[in-house]
Amino acid sequence: MSTLLHLDASARRRSISRELSAEFAAAWRAAHPDGEYRYRDLATRPVPFIGEAWTELCDAVLARGAFDPTELDALVTTKAQAAALEVLRPLLDEVLAADVILIGTPMYNYSIPAALKAWLDQITFPRMSLGHRRFVVASARGGSYTPGAPKAAFDYQERFLRDFFAGHFAVTDTVFVHAELANSRQDPALADRRAEHDDSYAKALETARSLGGVY
Repeated sequence: MSTLLHLDASARRRSISRELSAEFAAAWRAAHPDGEYRYRDLATRPVPFIGEAWTELCDAVLARGAFDPTELDALVTTKAQAAALEVLRPLLDEVLAADVILIGTPMYNYSIPAALKAWLDQITFPRMSLGHRRFVVASARGGSYTPGAPKAAFDYQERFLRDFFAGHFAVTDTVFVHAELANSRQDPALADRRAEHDDSYAKALETARSLGGVY
């Protein structure tokens, strides 16, 4: 049985990234009627930032020289560490149980929302490997960051996530589905590029739907 973990990080309740991730999830669920679907909204139920007790657990993992999620409880030596583990355990368990991890996220200030970064910090330990899992990122960006675009060099959203998953989790085939120029819906300065956005948005919806049906 396959399991999908679906995360949304947009501060907007009605957002393009949420629409894209929902399309993927709907197609995935239709293709896996017996599969398990788990959903977490990182914006409405924010994950706490890591604290010193979390860093102590991280140091203990480093000292052991290997990461084994079943041994985390044995590393706890203080009440603060036990409290930190109580926060991170369900988050980590969801990731470890998933075959596909779907992240719906906007680009904020050229990068990712703090809500998504907080989740990444909680679940990430040294020497982890999630290599057999598939990661899909469905995103919306206010401008255009396609190759050759004037602002392509400022895309620290895809670059960060791609490098993060490769460097920390040994996942090198993350798939990104982007809807570009979302701000053309509101910004008069981008009004003349609304057609480009509409085309990018329509293609992103179609891609999300197609990927969900085959993952």
